[in-house]
Amino acid sequence: MQPVLDISAVNKRFGALTVADAVTFSLAPGEALGIIGPNGAGKSTLFNLITGNLQVDGGRIVFDGTDVTNAPPMQRCLMGIGRTFQIPQPFVKLTVFENLLVAGTFGSRKLEAEVAARCGDILIQTGLIGRANVPAGQLSLLERKRLELARALATNPKVLLLDEIAGGLTEGECAALVGTIRDIHASGISIIWIEHVLHALNSVVERLLVLDFGKVIGMGRPNDIMASKAVREIYLGLDV
Repeated sequence: MQPVLDISAVNKRFGALTVADAVTFSLAPGEALGIIGPNGAGKSTLFNLITGNLQVDGGRIVFDGTDVTNAPPMQRCLMGIGRTFQIPQPFVKLTVFENLLVAGTFGSRKLEAEVAARCGDILIQTGLIGRANVPAGQLSLLERKRLELARALATNPKVLLLDEIAGGLTEGECAALVGTIRDIHASGISIIWIEHVLHALNSVVERLLVLDFGKVIGMGRPNDIMASKAVREIYLGLDV
């Protein structure tokens, strides 16, 4: 089966600092992959390389069979790469529904009427239907996280990149959001999820990838990765 996303020997440097060092991995259709690593490991930078917000210095990125290594961010979005950000930044004066409508209209190839109909389904899916006409600036943190997720879904992604979307939530809020992400994954969307809340991550993903100083130091099933001596030393800071 052809990977929906194939990252091959991707490199990125800022002067003497290497933030992506020959990063190589692939994502199968419908798979959920988690990415972990200490602060500064290059996790969010990797997302920026996948979305085109940063250009690679070397290597190759293939999405859905097409080489997108040099493609601009908008083209990658229209092709089906959606993303959330660590800090939600909605249009605070627009309603929840209007935020989705903007994302879907400019981030997908669908007609406005089709986008509007899909936005209603997404609001139900993400638990925001009761807040559809509320200005985004009035939302709680959990609701803003849900809106960030909903806006990414409005672009009709084949691959959804989640950047620490559970950060800052209470245990109960985190569990509720994880349930939504699990449902999205069950619908067939491929997911790559960066997260420090490990129990949330491990309840959804099939594989974990570990980054340290821009280099992949491990990849495999969550239980195997978390039992790894290298991961416990580097990521968890334990002297094993």
